Amino acid sequence: MSAFRTHGRGHLNGPVVVIGTGLLGTSIGLGLRGRGVAVYLSDPSPTNQAVAVDIGAGLPLAAMGDESPELVVVASPPDVTADVVERALADYPDATVVDIASVKAAILRDLRSRGADLSRYVGTHPMAGREKSGPVAARGELFTSMPWVVCPTEESSAGAVQAARALATDLGALVSQFTAEEHDGAVALVSHLPQVMSSLLATRLQDTPMHALSLAGNGLRDTTRIAASDPTLWVQILGANAGKVVEILYGVRDDLNRLIGTLEDPAAAGARLDLAQLMSEGNAGQARIPGKHGGPPQAYSWLTVLVDDRPGQIARLLTEIGEIGVNLEDLRLDHSSGQNVGMVEISVLPSAHDLLVEALSDRGWRVLQ
Repeated sequence: MSAFRTHGRGHLNGPVVVIGTGLLGTSIGLGLRGRGVAVYLSDPSPTNQAVAVDIGAGLPLAAMGDESPELVVVASPPDVTADVVERALADYPDATVVDIASVKAAILRDLRSRGADLSRYVGTHPMAGREKSGPVAARGELFTSMPWVVCPTEESSAGAVQAARALATDLGALVSQFTAEEHDGAVALVSHLPQVMSSLLATRLQDTPMHALSLAGNGLRDTTRIAASDPTLWVQILGANAGKVVEILYGVRDDLNRLIGTLEDPAAAGARLDLAQLMSEGNAGQARIPGKHGGPPQAYSWLTVLVDDRPGQIARLLTEIGEIGVNLEDLRLDHSSGQNVGMVEISVLPSAHDLLVEALSDRGWRVLQ
């Protein structure tokens, strides 16, 4: 019996085997260990596995001995996920096996074609991550309040589905249930397309003179942030979900061709109306993105406060906003080009906007509306 095994804390009793000790696999180990669940780790890279063990994500798989795991989590790259799932189903005949790959339908088709025991398999996808990769970037709280999609097969047993959902809820995630095809269509739009568009935009910057890039503000930084993601991983993701992504890119291509045609003769009759309609369609789409805490979309008011670029200024600003009694809905930071001044962009409910502007101005803050 493992010294780690405990009962009654959360839904999983353990042990749990995690195969793959990158960012997500190690974060799962850390999160479960923090809840008293026994975790055993396996990775083809001895270095990654050793780092994950050293930071407390679990013990090496060899330490599990003859004990049978309750759950096996496959956290391998998408191009080998089906292989690893098939092997895990064979190696652990009493365990539920889940994977956390970011595409689902291709893996399911592959497993079904091999005749794998799908009654004990559930595909899942935690919608969480960081720009950094590897076990050293792992965080036990990485999944807290983040979406985690569970995609049962027609053959998945009720117990397997329960174990998959328990993994997500024990790690503090918000569980949604989709079919594999529904999942891949959704992530193609909300995850894979943004990555493609961000990378395409950032590609345009390669030969841009630095004096031009010195004018960049939050708009460029926000839209290119995810362009820094791991190319190797994204080659696998886009390749596995190519059909769904291409369907959306056809629509993007149509919109681009429409825009190009309009801008080639911006003085033509109807050109300005077409541009306005294109921007309005973007407004309408953006307004449909869920609001805070997943609630309905809501319009917020923005204001900008200038702060000296020295320690303690942002903390003082936030403290005084709390004293005023206004709740922040969002916050962004930017820096003034060529001046030792920071710009704090603050989002609040429209009803609180004028109150906050007046109160901050009375306290000596420089506020831009």
